[in-house]
Amino acid sequence: MDWLWLSFYHALAMLWATFWALVLGFTISGVLQVFVSKEQMTRAFGRTNLKSVAIATGLGAASSSCSYAAVAAARSAIQQGAALVPALAFMFASTNLVIELGAVLWVLMGWTFVAAEFIGAFILITLVWLLIRLFLPKNIESEIRVRIAIRAAKRVCHPAHSTHLSHAHSESSPAEGEHEAKKWTRVAHAFVTDWSMLWKEILGGFLIAGFLATLVPHDWWEALFLQTGPAVVRLIENALVGPIIAVISFVCSVGNIPLASLLWAHGISFGGVISFIYADLLVIPILVIYAKYYGVRAAVWITAIFYVAMVLAGIIVDLMFIALGLIPQGSRPPSAIEHAHIIWNYTSWLDLIALIFAAWLLFLHFRSRNGHDTHDCH
Repeated sequence: MDWLWLSFYHALAMLWATFWALVLGFTISGVLQVFVSKEQMTRAFGRTNLKSVAIATGLGAASSSCSYAAVAAARSAIQQGAALVPALAFMFASTNLVIELGAVLWVLMGWTFVAAEFIGAFILITLVWLLIRLFLPKNIESEIRVRIAIRAAKRVCHPAHSTHLSHAHSESSPAEGEHEAKKWTRVAHAFVTDWSMLWKEILGGFLIAGFLATLVPHDWWEALFLQTGPAVVRLIENALVGPIIAVISFVCSVGNIPLASLLWAHGISFGGVISFIYADLLVIPILVIYAKYYGVRAAVWITAIFYVAMVLAGIIVDLMFIALGLIPQGSRPPSAIEHAHIIWNYTSWLDLIALIFAAWLLFLHFRSRNGHDTHDCH
């Protein structure tokens, strides 16, 4: 049973290395949700133009969502009158442009991947917009609206996946003259809400990466990605394979970063890593949700457009960073998930500070729930 304990140890060690970054990211996300008003921004989703897509992207980036909650938020936005492209832009940004993902990506893989993931996200949203405009049948969006309206009329809903879009309305417009302590209580509510939505994805990501690091032979990873032959063929093949691994791994949101570290260590290209990270919205359970929300035909179109955009974004980012000379060269560093150890160092001090701060936010959250501020809780 050594492999079992080693797998758990790898996962725990990686969580130890990134805990402070997760707390920091969720805190900043909560501050943005409370101190930045989104009421006027959400009204601008009704038309597909540069302004509405930019606002949707910014609102998504300011919200911290697991992939399931992001999909539900996009559904709710469409139900409330948002156009399809801004809704999808919000959905993608709320899982791929959030601060906690960037923080964990920086800790595990370095600033270059953070820059690539950030730049590539805007490229991907632009590609999704373009592909929808060029190829999506005109009646698909109407079909989606009709289906959502019918489901709403029948009161078929998923309260367990409450949307961050609705949270934004209820939490982001503080009353004039509200005390600072009250605002921090609302930050605590947002902090707890984000953790409650994401903890399964985060834990699942670390566990899957830990087991893969222990059980999958290095030769298998090296055979999965082309590492010889023409550079263009390798670039395309790796970008095509990256999202497929994400689909079958069932890992989404922040949880796919440890596995991305493992893939990079074992030979996937730079663009392949980026396309893999983006594919958290294509895992099998979410594809089923697309079909349930939008119908099978619309779900197939949305999935195909997302996949093509993710592959193209990975390729474009790879080419851009090659031209700029920013892709890490030389031998690949060992996977963070394989070589993480629980030792007392500066990371441990950061984790300790983060733990104390998180405990304070939890105290504010539960004190409020047990008092008179339960209307702010979710």
